[in-house]
Amino acid sequence: MKGKKILTGLTAVALCASLASPTLASNSSNGNLTNDNQVYSIKGFTDHAEMVNRLQQIVKNSQGRVSLEVVGQSNRGRDIYQARVGNGDKVILIESEIHGNEKTGTEALLNILQYVGSSNSPEAQKIRDEITLVVLPKMNPDASELDRRGNDMSWAEVVEDFPQLSTAAPSWNYYASGMRQDRNYTGQPGFDVNRDFNPDLNYVPQASDFPGSSSQPGWYITPESQTVRDVYKSLLAEFGKVDVFIDLHHQGQYYVEGTDDLVSMSLSAEFVPHPDTAAGAKYAEYKDNYNVGFSKQLNLAAYNALQAIGESSPFNNITLYQRNLDLPGTALGSFALNGSGTVLFEVRGQSHSLGQKRSGQLIRTVETGLYGIINGVTDGSVTQLNPEDYENIPETAYSPTN
Repeated sequence: MKGKKILTGLTAVALCASLASPTLASNSSNGNLTNDNQVYSIKGFTDHAEMVNRLQQIVKNSQGRVSLEVVGQSNRGRDIYQARVGNGDKVILIESEIHGNEKTGTEALLNILQYVGSSNSPEAQKIRDEITLVVLPKMNPDASELDRRGNDMSWAEVVEDFPQLSTAAPSWNYYASGMRQDRNYTGQPGFDVNRDFNPDLNYVPQASDFPGSSSQPGWYITPESQTVRDVYKSLLAEFGKVDVFIDLHHQGQYYVEGTDDLVSMSLSAEFVPHPDTAAGAKYAEYKDNYNVGFSKQLNLAAYNALQAIGESSPFNNITLYQRNLDLPGTALGSFALNGSGTVLFEVRGQSHSLGQKRSGQLIRTVETGLYGIINGVTDGSVTQLNPEDYENIPETAYSPTN
């Protein structure tokens, strides 16, 4: 498939390469690089202890440019880390592994922190001068260690933390037992943390709001979502706004609409209906903050950066994620309603289905898209993109044309 270049006033090269980023691998075809029924070891990915060591080394190498802080603990007591670099007024917050079996984002973030924090290049210095980059790598560490979607927490533990929920039914996102994505929750239940957010950043759980549904806000009943909320609130208090929020995920195997080309990554700027519409009227109190146009510009910056690499690149089969969503319980939905420009990255496959070659390519896909956004925000070029061009990004199909 030939990748479309969506350009408004600037060339894609000017957008994504106006600030240097680490060299990418040479081009190769974007075929099905693994047997999706094959189960691979996840030992090639960074575990929690290794991530901590890597972060500490990044801090040391940065000579004080990168700061590292424990901002919370998981339900099983593992530290959740925040790394921060830059002193600019524009804030970019990125999280990875809210689902513990979606690991490429963490690897990409560690690579970006190393470059932005330690490089003496004029490009890296400009990033540090213009933005404050805040990352929460592996923010659901219990799930990451279990290599599964849900955290490690029972409903009984939730009730212990929130006694007012003693009469409530468990939330709809509770995995009480059974198999999900090849992982068994029987005897070790958990929650999908990415349905536990609420646009009311001061919300206190109430029994009447349970069990809820995917089109209703979450409750901040998990320590992992509480940690992310608290980081977001602290940045609001410090800067007045979190300009950009990016969430790094994985998805199943899908296709570029109208082709038999496998999707490398899907993007999205829309997680709730616009508050000005009938479907989004329930979010009317947030309409003055909501800026989906800026979110679309950010997505275009990532898309153009990937398309600029070339038509034969493994990084150019990029599509829009599922449309017409209403997911206020996601971090993206909640933070979009609070005024952040939002971007979803969904790369192909789960961690245990990725071979070494494929995982390396997808990590570089994430890095390339993130640099497109970081560079565009740094030099302001992202605001020159036409939000309407977002609609020209190819759609996702769930089966090939042939």
